[in-house]
Amino acid sequence: MNTQHLSEQEIIRRQKLDELSALGIDPYPAALYPVNTTTAYIREHYKGEENKADFTNVCLAGRLMSIRDMGKANFAVIQDATGKMQCYIRQDDICPGDDKTLFQTVWKKLIDMGDFIGIKGYVFTTKTGETSVHVESFTLLSKALRPLPVVKEKDGEAFDEVTDPEFKYRQRYADLIVNPGVKDVFLKRTRMINAFREFLNEQGALEVDTPVLQSIPGGAAARPFITHHNALDVPMYMRIANELYLKRLIVGGFEWVYEFSRNFRNEGMDRTHNPEFTILEFYVAYKDYIWMMDTTEKMLEKVAIAVNGQPTVTINGQEISFKAPYRRISMYDAIKEYTGFDISGMDESGIREVCTKLGIHADAKWGKGKLIDEIFGEKCEKHFVQPTFITDYPVEMSPLTKKHRSKPGLVERFELIVNGKEIANAYSELNDPIEQKSRFEEQMALMARGDDEAMFIDHDFLRALEYGMPPTSGIGFGIDRVCMLLTNQHSIQDVLFFPMMRPEKLHE
Repeated sequence: MNTQHLSEQEIIRRQKLDELSALGIDPYPAALYPVNTTTAYIREHYKGEENKADFTNVCLAGRLMSIRDMGKANFAVIQDATGKMQCYIRQDDICPGDDKTLFQTVWKKLIDMGDFIGIKGYVFTTKTGETSVHVESFTLLSKALRPLPVVKEKDGEAFDEVTDPEFKYRQRYADLIVNPGVKDVFLKRTRMINAFREFLNEQGALEVDTPVLQSIPGGAAARPFITHHNALDVPMYMRIANELYLKRLIVGGFEWVYEFSRNFRNEGMDRTHNPEFTILEFYVAYKDYIWMMDTTEKMLEKVAIAVNGQPTVTINGQEISFKAPYRRISMYDAIKEYTGFDISGMDESGIREVCTKLGIHADAKWGKGKLIDEIFGEKCEKHFVQPTFITDYPVEMSPLTKKHRSKPGLVERFELIVNGKEIANAYSELNDPIEQKSRFEEQMALMARGDDEAMFIDHDFLRALEYGMPPTSGIGFGIDRVCMLLTNQHSIQDVLFFPMMRPEKLHE
């Protein structure tokens, strides 16, 4: 055994493997263990003398989290997927005969915190009133070779959680074990996704799957990840959005489709961005962006209640309400409100001058739409804490969106801003194939200027539109950002099990 890079504890635990084997105990048994209850079930249903007969033969399994050595009797805490349970282990119960090896050697010397064990016994209430399991037998189910970080607790509550981001995000498996609140965040995430799905299914929407590997990265303005398909000998792209494929399905005759899509964008990382993220997109025939605003309000109110039991959340001491209706304000009006500049009639050079006056960097590669986006992002977005629909974007910012029915130069688009960040983006979808081709060509001109986030031309999508797509509204929700809001987390890394990290060099 090469112990060069091991800590003293890791070396000792490996030595214990040999000692267990010498006693004929397999530290990683393959046999089925007959678990018949959970710690949560016991806590909820055990009523002491009233029903103790129903809890005389319980079998639990889980990770050993603490041990209090009291000589010939020990108290320990076992943790399963539903919570923790105190256990009482006495030498004469475990070893009723003369041979006390199982207690004195195996339990007291070879079992460590972090090991998985199985216990059988009966439930009782201690003199201090704590529901516990009196252990009559135990089985080692898996030996832990690495000690867990120590988290201090008082009255069952952690008060010294491990908060180092390097540990939490790189070793999420250990973070979940020792930080009790982390698992709750991810349970809420699942409830949130289920609530979205339930709302859509009740409306008759169809859940679908679309390609992750694409020959053209379409549907968004973003830098893609590039890979190579060996058999076809062609470059491929990880999808940046699933929009164009879902619209193809609307062309094909489906009237309401949705997908929880894992998307990839080869861009920076910060508290609200991860290169790999989850989007919910859905598209509905014969609807527009006004209908989509109404539907979004109803959906998010339901989702918030499903996650937290109420439509409000508190973030940084600020109560945010997802109860409908939400404020609606146009992008130009928002810019005027927070900068004092009315840019609605300005050309690109005029908007560049405004950027200069506002102290905003205006890259020479950027077109009018990107400049407007920078002004809004730097000077306006942060002010919208309560859910707010920012509507009626300039056409240059929205190459896939239908022109506004009554406001020249604008499109029928909105973004939903909450707590200063975009969480949803929606359109009345452009369904004119000739106009769509022209918009794509404008994007290619921006690409020629050096904008690496400009869109490619998707000729197959244009061909699909030529078959005819009905009036359609579509929306994309940033699932990770919605989860941040509903669980009061301040970093996207805290709502992803395994966020992107710089590769770590580990010893072999």
